[in-house]
Amino acid sequence: MITDKDTNIVYFSELLKSNPKYTDTCKRITDVLDANHVIYKFLPCTKDIWARDYMPIQISKDKFIEYRYDPDYLQGIEIRRREVKTYPDMVCDALNLKTIKTDIILDGGNVIKSSQSVILTDKIFIENKRSYKSKELIEKLKQLFEVEKVIIIPWDIPEEYGHADGMLRFINENTVFINGYFDHYNNDFKNKLFGTLDENGIICKKLSFNVPKADKRNWAYINYLQTKDIILLPKFGIDEDEQALEQFKEQFKEYAANNKIIQLEIPEIVKNNGAFNCISWNILAA
Repeated sequence: MITDKDTNIVYFSELLKSNPKYTDTCKRITDVLDANHVIYKFLPCTKDIWARDYMPIQISKDKFIEYRYDPDYLQGIEIRRREVKTYPDMVCDALNLKTIKTDIILDGGNVIKSSQSVILTDKIFIENKRSYKSKELIEKLKQLFEVEKVIIIPWDIPEEYGHADGMLRFINENTVFINGYFDHYNNDFKNKLFGTLDENGIICKKLSFNVPKADKRNWAYINYLQTKDIILLPKFGIDEDEQALEQFKEQFKEYAANNKIIQLEIPEIVKNNGAFNCISWNILAA
């Protein structure tokens, strides 16, 4: 499995630069990427900016898994739903990218990966219940992703999309950065979450903050963008900014040593419940 730290090119939806609502944000991001010699491109044929969710999962340099992008939150008759659904086969065709298709319903934002493990919330069982039993689905995912472990954690229900990329991320093969706000959840949820990770040999490093009053946006730090060259963190002008940066420097020492952990304000993205990981699709290109 190709991990974030292996990747050398970042893609964003073309809408990030063409939609006036996001053009300033796009320029701030691309200016930083240019200054750090990070290659980036834009995806055609997209209907929204959340590239992570609909683009394929890269397994090796030439192997990409294209899943069924048909999430429940884009179903129904509301105007905002079907009209903003991106069809990944159209994007991949425009890129001349060959993929391996699967019938599994999935969002890329719910796939947290190391080289030999994948973490997803149990929402994947709900969306695939008509086609797969739980054990069968896990085995199918192991085969597709070519990993030893598929780790299923509980869905953080207040996060309506059921994604894991606002909950935790891999620091290395056996360690995750996990949002500290779970300390305030009920014991059943905490026991299931941390118990599952512990059973699978995953060490948790909590991203936590010592502030008089927590800012409701501080969940977004965990939704960072990581490539082999850079880590991009959201910035808000709040007390948590410096504390988040120091914790990232401690966990990603190689990036910190080269001044490659960079904070950037992206308010138009975060207020729509996403951050850097959500709007990007980073891969290892030849």
